[in-house]
Amino acid sequence: MKIVVVGGGAGGLELVTRLGARHGRRHEVTLVDRNPTHIWKPLLHEVAAGSLDANLDEVGYRSHGHRWGYRYFMGTVEGLDRAQREVIVAPLVDEAGCELIGRHRIGYDTLVLAVGSETNDYGTPGAAQHCLFLDSRAQADRFRHQLLNHCLRVSRQLSAQPEAQSVVRIAIVGAGATGVELAAELYNAAAALRDVGLEGFDERRLKVTVIEAGPRILPALPERLAQAAREELEALGVDVRTGVQVTAVTADGIETRSRERVAADLKVWAAGVRGPAWLKQLDGLEVTANGQLVVLPTLQATRDERLFVLGDCSSCTLPGASRPVPPRAQAAHQMADTVAVNIGRLMAGRPLVSYEYRDYGSLVSLSRYSTVGSLMGNLIGGRMAVEGRLARFVYMSLYRMHLLAIHGWLKGWALILVGHVSRILRPRLKLH
Repeated sequence: MKIVVVGGGAGGLELVTRLGARHGRRHEVTLVDRNPTHIWKPLLHEVAAGSLDANLDEVGYRSHGHRWGYRYFMGTVEGLDRAQREVIVAPLVDEAGCELIGRHRIGYDTLVLAVGSETNDYGTPGAAQHCLFLDSRAQADRFRHQLLNHCLRVSRQLSAQPEAQSVVRIAIVGAGATGVELAAELYNAAAALRDVGLEGFDERRLKVTVIEAGPRILPALPERLAQAAREELEALGVDVRTGVQVTAVTADGIETRSRERVAADLKVWAAGVRGPAWLKQLDGLEVTANGQLVVLPTLQATRDERLFVLGDCSSCTLPGASRPVPPRAQAAHQMADTVAVNIGRLMAGRPLVSYEYRDYGSLVSLSRYSTVGSLMGNLIGGRMAVEGRLARFVYMSLYRMHLLAIHGWLKGWALILVGHVSRILRPRLKLH
């Protein structure tokens, strides 16, 4: 049996690890991803700010696949032939535009799409041209390089004119977890810049504005915790603006419906998610207006029983629910477990099981300053608010669970211990 998994994000990598370990000797398990390495997406805001060196935390698919019994193929899926059960992979070209591998097809008996999501700019004029996004490591690296260049510019101006009022202005559109965590992490990075040779630069030289169209930040959290997070951000110096709708983005700022203009050197769009645009062209599959593939409770596509979909690119409304399962890392993790079980049952000719979403709550890390969130979710019929060290411990535990899922207990715990040591020894900020 040929099993092809497209997308090596949190859910996809955990799934292919389990499938390779369990079925890799008897069946052909293949992972297709356009990137050579994996990094946990909730960490991208730390990569963007320079607080995390992705070179030390990323996972190479090729070596990982060799260990866990699956094959890795680098490529970008551009289409699907369901009649022939083949995935169409775009040509692979190098930086000079030379074709390395031509367009080709990969056959499958069972296909899993776990391609995640991308930021939704809602067609806002100028957003795609002038905003930075944090959907991939490449985008996070691009933000970090531009951030450091602007910090260097301000430092040189201060060196020539110590009394100058030069600042780096950053506007973040969207006050969900990504926007809020990035805002806090930027101040942590600014504090570290004082120790790496940027004369006169510190948190006072950073002007961050968070713009949210909704009535409050962090809508996934209880209002009290969202307010606590807002107060923490404002104490750092972040200008938090709620109830403000962005109408356009220009090269030097953000324009709002109230005709206000927020000047910014760097603009980050972190509002809303949607499925990758190419999913709407996948050979007649049912897709929502938001670009997500509609699935049954078994996580099979509604129009193809041989195709499973998991993670942010899926739209799964469970029986009795009024809304689809939210696009969270915990949902992708749980979906990977269900798909792994169902593929095994498909091989054995047994009935498939339905996915059950368990809400364990939400956590938001405000860098080293604070962590807030709610735990337990529907396990206790309500939520338990947590803050401070307990919330930080649980937040870090989520990443540790991911490491254990993709590396196994022995190597996973070894990496966790090495990570603690390296955080002490390595520089606080990545400058290259």
